[in-house]
Order: sequence, then structure tokens, then C-alpha cells
Amino acid sequence: MKNAYQALRHREFRLYIISRFFFILVLNMQATLISWKVYEITKDPFSIGLIGLIEFIPAFAMAFYAGHTIDRNDKRKLLLFSVGGNLLLTMILTLTTLPMTMNAVGQDKTLLIIYAVIFCIGIMRAFSGPTSFALVSQLVPKEELPNAITWHSGSWQIGAVTGPALAGLLYGTAGITPTFYGMIAGLVVALGSVFFITAKPPSPQKAGESVLESIRQGFMFVRRSREILGTISLDLFAVFFGGATALLPYFADVILKTGPEGLGMLRSAPAIGALFILTVVTIRPLKKQQGRLMLFCVAGFGMMIILFGISQMFWLSMVALFMSGVLDGISVIVRSTILQLKTPDEMRGRVASLNSIFIMSSNELGAFESGLTSRLFGVVPAVIFGGGMTLAVVVITWFKAPGLRKIEY
Repeated sequence: MKNAYQALRHREFRLYIISRFFFILVLNMQATLISWKVYEITKDPFSIGLIGLIEFIPAFAMAFYAGHTIDRNDKRKLLLFSVGGNLLLTMILTLTTLPMTMNAVGQDKTLLIIYAVIFCIGIMRAFSGPTSFALVSQLVPKEELPNAITWHSGSWQIGAVTGPALAGLLYGTAGITPTFYGMIAGLVVALGSVFFITAKPPSPQKAGESVLESIRQGFMFVRRSREILGTISLDLFAVFFGGATALLPYFADVILKTGPEGLGMLRSAPAIGALFILTVVTIRPLKKQQGRLMLFCVAGFGMMIILFGISQMFWLSMVALFMSGVLDGISVIVRSTILQLKTPDEMRGRVASLNSIFIMSSNELGAFESGLTSRLFGVVPAVIFGGGMTLAVVVITWFKAPGLRKIEY
């Protein structure tokens, strides 16, 4: 048990974990309420999928520059910038939810304001995720990185578990505006925790290297590293097709008839599963055949998405989403560990930004894909199709990239 807590011995890593938890907590609360509010206004699953596309566009456009900036600047300052920017945007959303504001501007303009804020959140996201990734290695010794990565992922999962459930509960009992007040308080805590971390200067870089050359070097490094390229590519295609969470408001309202409280529980179920497996892995780390295990888990994830799509019972849907989180949690641990251990310090920002593009492509574009296919084929067929495509991706990867299943660390 001693090794399970070794990274937490470092004061600045503890502050970082506190900040990360509250930041992720608020982002998940925010995503839950925004998706429900947009669906409440439009009653159209496609409009929910559009949220992902609107967030993806600026995040993708800024990601390459963000990676270059992160590698050449104080990562602690950049994280302060990211959290502070999200605090400002949450305040704007809070004003938007006030009854007097909604009555004054009307539903159509409210929807446009929400989409505009989501666009700005995408800009902040281009910096926040990669900066967090790059900062971790500066807070603990290298030999403690695997343990730190587990806590890094665990804090994310705890926030992802608590956020949707708390958002649904507060929305159902206190209303949307008081819930946003709680989010503001959470971001203040996140901002304050980062403030007490000391400055983290960048690693030495090549003198006179242009932005474009810096970005090109990041691409070349990822391209040469087959282990890094293989793991993030698998995540891209598997989650792109298998992401059913974008359509949860429809399932909660039409199929399962549970309302916002049930939506919060459904959104929390995958994170609860991931948190469970992260707790297990913290105590009993993965010791061998991690690549093979990752592929099996991604295949299992696809099967759970299919089960969720055909389920019409709330408890069965919760089980399917819980198990999808368990299986996805293992693949996240393997992927994150490979990225941290295989990336040199001077490349962490650029590699993290490229990875974030893959993640955003799978999550945000996956949400858009779910919304689009739901309009073309129907919601349930869209989810089943996505799960089936995830299984197909694993089969193709198994035979086309045999080196991936041989990865061990």
C-alpha cells in the first residue's frame, strides 16, 4: 500500500490533484447541464451532437500552437490561464441561465450564447489538457511517474463521477442558476490550488526554431514512435464510433424516462466504473501484457455500447455504462503511461497537444457523428452501429498493428 501513495508525498502534486479534481468536476457538471439545456430548448438529438463539433473546431485550430507554447513557457502560468478562462466563461453561462436574461433574449438567442461560450471553452481546452499532461512530470521524480499517472487519471475520474450526478441532483432540487454558482466556487478552489504551485520553467529548446518547425518536429516524433502513434490512433477510432454519451439526454428523456436526475446518473456511470478499476490498479498495478489487455478492453467497450443501445431498462443501461467505464479506464491507464514514459521533457507539450487532437477528434467529433447518424438512422441504430464499428477497429488493429499488442512497460 506504501507504493500506492508515493506520488502524494509531494506537496505540489497534492495541490495539482486538488485543482484537477475541482476543474474536471466543474467541466463535467457544465457538460451535463449544457447538453440538457440545449436538448430542452431544441428537442433535437442533432443539436446535442452539434455541441461537440462547436467545441472541437477551435480546440483543433489552436492545438498545434498550444503545444509549441506549452513547451516554451511556464506550465503553471498556462494552467492558471486555462482555469481562469473557464471561470470567466462559467460566469457568463450563469448570467445566461438567470430567468430575467432568458426572458429578455429569448430561447433562440440563449442557444446562440451557449454555443458561443462552448466555442470559447474549446479554445481553453486546447491549452488545459496538454498543460496538465506536461506539468505532471515536473511535480514528481521520474520513477514515480506511473503512480502519479494513476492518481492523475483517478482525480479525473472522481471529478467525472461526481460532476454529472451532482449537476443532476442540484438541477433537480435547487435549479440551474444555483448549480452554476456552485461551479464558480469549484473553479475558484481549482485556481487557488494552482496559484500555490511554484513556477515551472520550460526545458531547453533549440534556439531560433520557428513555430512551424517546432510543430513539425512534434509531428515527426510521434510519427517515428510507433507505440505512441498506435495507442492514440486506437483511441481515436474506437471512441469516435463508440461514444454514446452525447445522446444520453435523448435516452434519459425518451427511452428511459428518467429526467435530468437520471441523466446525471447515466453520465456518471462510466466514470464510476473507471474510478473502480483505477482504485484496483492503484493497489495492484498492471505488470505485463498491457498492450494486449488494452485491445481486449477496447473490444469489450464496444460490446457494452451495443448493450446500452438495445437496453430499455434503466438498471441494465447503468450496468452497460459502468462496464464501459471499467474497460475504458484500463485502456486510459495504459495509454497515459506509454505517453508519459516514452515522451522526452522538451516534447511533452507538443506530444500532449497532438494527443489532445486525437482525443478531441474521438470525443467531440464522435459526439457530432452520433448526432448525425441518429438523424440519418435513428438514435438506437446509431449507438449500435457505433459499438459495432469499435469492434471492427479492434479487429483491424489486431492484425494490422501486431506490435501494439506486444507492448509492455
